[in-house]
Amino acid sequence: MGNDIADTPEEWEVVASRTPFQGAKTAVRSDQVRMPDRAVVRRDYQAHPGSVCVLALDEEQRVLVLRQFRHPVRHRLWELPAGLLDVPGENPLRAAQRELYEEAHVKAGDWRVLADFFSSPGGSDEAVRVFLARDLSEAEGERYVVSEEEADMEIARVPLGDVVAGVLAGRLGNPGLVTGALALSAALASEGGIEALRPALAPWPARPYEA
Repeated sequence: MGNDIADTPEEWEVVASRTPFQGAKTAVRSDQVRMPDRAVVRRDYQAHPGSVCVLALDEEQRVLVLRQFRHPVRHRLWELPAGLLDVPGENPLRAAQRELYEEAHVKAGDWRVLADFFSSPGGSDEAVRVFLARDLSEAEGERYVVSEEEADMEIARVPLGDVVAGVLAGRLGNPGLVTGALALSAALASEGGIEALRPALAPWPARPYEA
């Protein structure tokens, strides 16, 4: 199939839908879906606003990473700066810039789209956009006040090669970090390099927004 391989949007008839749980940011939705053989089956999934991640790469080819405890998986994970798209239709680039500032007190002069993915399409509708941020500098003003899991968050800069090696060895498992590091490694090895990546305001059909 070559360059023709692509995911395609499609909808099957939803006969009925309810929301048995509504949380602060996400919900659980239960849909009755008609299958191709006309049978109706139940599909339960997390309804999610979407997320952004930022792979911030400095001039020494180091990736800015955060170490944070994640209760559902009972692990302290190394991750990229990331956050939810809290406002419907929110511009993902603006959200990414906010998260980089709030979590690392860093700003970037060059932004590109690195990868888009669905985090767990069998059980959630979460869509994630990973940005590549370069030309890094310290943000101005006071640091953002953190709380809860972020209160003891560690920040480090790790060579990209070490991050990729950690992913391949099974030592790093956060999906945004895995996707971002491998996508950047592939981009650097490609003919067009980073310059061939999509612009920061590239369309995102999974989470449409206004530029």
